[in-house]
Amino acid sequence: MTGQSGARIKVCGLTAPDDMDVLARAGVAYAGLNFYPPSPRALSVSQARAIALAAPAGLARVGLFVNADDALIDAVLADVPLDFLQLHGNESPARLAALRARHGLPLIRAVGVAGPSDLPALDRFAQVADMLLVDAKPAPDAALPGGNGLAFDWRLIAGRRWPVPWLLAGGLTPRNVAEAIRLTGARQLDVSSGVESAPGTKDAGLIAAFVAAAQAGPVPAV
Repeated sequence: MTGQSGARIKVCGLTAPDDMDVLARAGVAYAGLNFYPPSPRALSVSQARAIALAAPAGLARVGLFVNADDALIDAVLADVPLDFLQLHGNESPARLAALRARHGLPLIRAVGVAGPSDLPALDRFAQVADMLLVDAKPAPDAALPGGNGLAFDWRLIAGRRWPVPWLLAGGLTPRNVAEAIRLTGARQLDVSSGVESAPGTKDAGLIAAFVAAAQAGPVPAV
């Protein structure tokens, strides 16, 4: 896995069991499995099970859900071993509390950011989530809540910190991740479309390049 001096990387939207070996060899810390049907990276329970079981020890498996009801999450967890639940919809703090009580898994809450008015939501969810994912806010007519390859103005969160760990997401690529770290001080990065050769198809070379760029220098001591 990643060294203590380097940023921790999450690659989301895996679609094949072989992706787990690619992530492990690259030193990725988190592997994201998508359970949002409109996404080109969405998995069936059987597909997700095969991918999750291919994860080596130490590679955390994250299930991404968007406004999912208990029936869907229960069905996934009955067959797919997950280490985190990531909520990427309109889930309220009360919904997060209910999910923690029901499943006992740590929760990652994604929050979309486009401007200063979106920042208070990060403070609110930091009180109930185990980790935050600070993402680019999709356009009002966007079909997907994330994975759109869009970045936000990273200066909006420069110097901001929360009482829980957080990941920076949104439009990250091997070419811009070092700058994103420099501007935000992020210690954890989340990438999906930025390491793909086609929607849903992860590219081993791009993943390796992303990790190398993210870990090229010391993580900022902020």
